[in-house]
Amino acid sequence: MDKKILIVDDEIEILKLLETVLKKEGFSEIYTAKTMKEGIDEFERVKPDLVILDIMLPDGEGYEICKNIRNNSNVPILFLSAKTEELDKILGFAIGGDDYITKPFSPKEVAFRIKAHLRRANYTNKTNDIENKEKIIKFGPYILNENRAEITKGEKTIELTAKEFKILSLLAHNQNQIISKEKLCDKVWGEDYIGFDNTIMVHIRKIREKIEDDPSKPKYIITVKGLGYKLSVKED
Repeated sequence: MDKKILIVDDEIEILKLLETVLKKEGFSEIYTAKTMKEGIDEFERVKPDLVILDIMLPDGEGYEICKNIRNNSNVPILFLSAKTEELDKILGFAIGGDDYITKPFSPKEVAFRIKAHLRRANYTNKTNDIENKEKIIKFGPYILNENRAEITKGEKTIELTAKEFKILSLLAHNQNQIISKEKLCDKVWGEDYIGFDNTIMVHIRKIREKIEDDPSKPKYIITVKGLGYKLSVKED
């Protein structure tokens, strides 16, 4: 397997045992450290996919390594410790650990837990990739980026207010579909439609002024009388 695993433990026998078992399970990139400082330095150097941490180390605690990692990474972290108190386990999870295994342990079980966490992390990453892709919406010459809450045309960024962006985003998610004023009101303002007719019209007009070549003859944001609005996009 091409996944990198970092093991931080001051007991050489445990490092050798885990390294042997993991290699038998198909892991080839295994890195080790015996102190807190070595663990932090090795994490920065290697950028592992999963970390196994002992809690009691010569120069500190694995908890500190976990905190350091969680400042900029979500890789799975498994605590491997002789501490069996419930409070120690709770603390391990509270600071960002994903699993807690007490010594003595079954090396085979550790290997299977590692595989399970890596599968879960891989699935999460793929899901996040899909979600991030879905947050980019294109219509005409415009690119609407929901991650940044901005819309661009070429290299030009078009300034929209928060409400204007929400309206355009809702329309862009439902291209060529009529969105009623009631739905606009509910999704954008979180209010009932009554009394919001003029407010919606003003916001639509301002959006048109920013994205339409001729706001009085809109090409994209179309009014459907008696029904609502739609973002008109011609399919290629």
